[in-house]
Amino acid sequence: MAIAPFVRLFRAGFVLAREGVFGIVPMDDDVPPTARFAVRMVRLIERRSAQKRDMAARLSNALDRLGPSYVKLGQFLATRADVVGEEVANELAKLQDQVPPVPDAAARAAIETALGQPVEALFTDLGTCVAAASIAQVYRATIDDPHGKRIVAVKVLRPGVARRFEKDLEAYFAAARFLERYVRPARRLRPVAIVNTLAESVRFEMDFRLEAAAISEMAENTKNDPQFRVPRVEWSRTARTVLTMEWIEGIKMNRVGELREAGFDMPELGRHVIQTFLRHAMRDGFFHADMHQGNLFVESDGTLVAVDFGITGRLPRNERAALAEILYGFITRDYHRVALAHFRAGYVPADQDVDLFAQALRAVGEPIRDVTAADISMARLLTQLFEITELFQMSTQPQLIMLQKTMVVVEGVARSLDPHLDMWRAAEPVVRDWMASEVGPAGTVRKAQDSFGAIVRAALQAPDLAERVDRLSKDFENALEIGIPLSPTSVNQIASAAGPSRIRTLALWVGAASLAAIALGVWL
Repeated sequence: MAIAPFVRLFRAGFVLAREGVFGIVPMDDDVPPTARFAVRMVRLIERRSAQKRDMAARLSNALDRLGPSYVKLGQFLATRADVVGEEVANELAKLQDQVPPVPDAAARAAIETALGQPVEALFTDLGTCVAAASIAQVYRATIDDPHGKRIVAVKVLRPGVARRFEKDLEAYFAAARFLERYVRPARRLRPVAIVNTLAESVRFEMDFRLEAAAISEMAENTKNDPQFRVPRVEWSRTARTVLTMEWIEGIKMNRVGELREAGFDMPELGRHVIQTFLRHAMRDGFFHADMHQGNLFVESDGTLVAVDFGITGRLPRNERAALAEILYGFITRDYHRVALAHFRAGYVPADQDVDLFAQALRAVGEPIRDVTAADISMARLLTQLFEITELFQMSTQPQLIMLQKTMVVVEGVARSLDPHLDMWRAAEPVVRDWMASEVGPAGTVRKAQDSFGAIVRAALQAPDLAERVDRLSKDFENALEIGIPLSPTSVNQIASAAGPSRIRTLALWVGAASLAAIALGVWL
């Protein structure tokens, strides 16, 4: 087992402890005594200077020191003020676009290398860095083309970031494999599959050509959506490590005070964020999977503009149907319907009791109905959900990790705009539209068309299929009559694998006799 990944994990824990991050952990009765004791021991190595800073600054400084993958974690936590607290969330929000940038000279060199031309030939003006996050930093530039001068945003991959991520992922995989091998309760959570999903998304995020393609696809899907759009891509100035796109004039959604001063209806804006995400996920099966406040702008007319499509998610139609059933069941308080949807989708083992699972879901759903978001303890709610998944032996679904993570982020963004947001009421119009399109007449017609298309394709393939079956049947008959021919190479490989061992030779003879007996039985 490689030692280096565990050394990096130990270093991460040491940095977190030295920066005083473990002081954030609440020491109330909800925390097990062993965990409280461990936190007290770890806090003995805190820096004195760290003790003078507030908790939010401690966490932000530690994640920034640890590197890009940990900054990603901070960006996620910044959307959950209801979990980490308003002060910590505000401090972590700086990690969304205020990470210390690499020098401009290094970024300009990276642009020239990627696009194969001097910066002066590509842009009439390239300013200094205006925003820097975990993976890339952005510059404001001007281009001159037949349509006139236009302002664009130039996104540049931070030099060396790919290697940093690879090292962090090695450590995450080592920890995940250790948990699956030695910690039995963790196997149900499938930590290796979770880290693998993260690794795939990060590797895609490193190629800006794929991000440009995602923006283009999202533009096609949403061209008729009210008050939502994405930037236009400048393909001639885009490469693997550089992405040039339309500059967006608007207010970033993490500047809540500015949005309020501009006169926007904050509760309506929160609902718009929720509904936009659900519409993309359920209608299109393709959604922005990194929708934190730093990636969302609001234009003067209220149009929501999403940027940074490095991480996207896809949802097959069957998963979309399951999601709609589950959300609709919670909205209508039909917990038996929610339970059945889980069982049909395979999220709950078939040997579990549907009615008991519905009862457990009711215990989760009822206490948060007609309760404002400010009155809900998300920490306790998540704990209860985790206990239920353990009670019913539910495994993590890797294909849903991206969706679940994004739903948590989007809800956090919406609640930063409206602390009293009712998630179920905001989701209801989109879910009802989806249910009508799937269960109603339009859905019936579409399913009939899909079935008819499948029948036609099967009919067209029938002659080829019949010919293959006939050929296979003849080959099988020949094999029974004259045996299975082996090439000299195959014989030599079998002999080499068998070796001189009498036991292996005996095993081969036993296997051959068994095959002969099976063939004889088939023939008779």
